[in-house]
Amino acid sequence: MTVPPSFSRRIRADDVAAGGLDMTIVADASERDALTRANNLVAIGRLEATFHLTRISRGVVRAQGDLVADITQTCVVSLETFDSSVHEDIDVKFAALAEDRLKPRGATPPVIDLTETDEPPDPIVDGRIDLGALAAEFFALGLDPYPRKPGVEFAAPETDDGADSPFAVFKPPDPKDR
Repeated sequence: MTVPPSFSRRIRADDVAAGGLDMTIVADASERDALTRANNLVAIGRLEATFHLTRISRGVVRAQGDLVADITQTCVVSLETFDSSVHEDIDVKFAALAEDRLKPRGATPPVIDLTETDEPPDPIVDGRIDLGALAAEFFALGLDPYPRKPGVEFAAPETDDGADSPFAVFKPPDPKDR
């Protein structure tokens, strides 16, 4: 059983014309709530992504764009909530899965030009690309794993020289105390 994504906008890869396709997707309240829970945030006020899709070769589609989100998260130092934003550039290639490419008889697999720095393409599943899932992935990657409220610094607590520390038992004895 597969779990449906929290944010899904599936488009047919065949709908991407030679001149490209521009799309903007916006997460609704229930999608933002699901992404809030999935990413352990306080709230997501806005999440939207714009894409320019181009067909770069037969069977290969490139999605370029950007994601913008307004979020409320918890500071790891002070545990106070604070507002911040996420901005991520998106540039991903998609290609049909091997079993999908083999379905039509006599069809040749797509040609994928990869350089050493390119990652392998994401799959086109059942002829569709899920731009919502792609946006959710880049959103999660853009989150700071240790968010700090602006101006909050972590400082070790200061102790007086004469104050007992719970770690004092590990301190070697002072030679002048002998």
